Amino acid sequence: MPLNLQPNFNESGKRYFRAFTPGDDFYEALIDTHRDLTDEQSAMVNAKLVLLLANHVGDISVLRQAMQIARNES
Repeated sequence: MPLNLQPNFNESGKRYFRAFTPGDDFYEALIDTHRDLTDEQSAMVNAKLVLLLANHVGDISVLRQAMQIARNES
């Protein structure tokens, strides 16, 4: 399975009237997750989130591709 680089946010059972709205919803939830955390706590949340999502994806080749892209674009 190749890495999907196209917008792919959605929420089951929810209808969106604008294509960008699901991405906005995700961004808001991510910001809320980090609200009132110290920098150290925020970094720990990010590390845990990466590991949880990597486990969900499960495909090592896709994860390697994502890591390479993230590293090259930083």
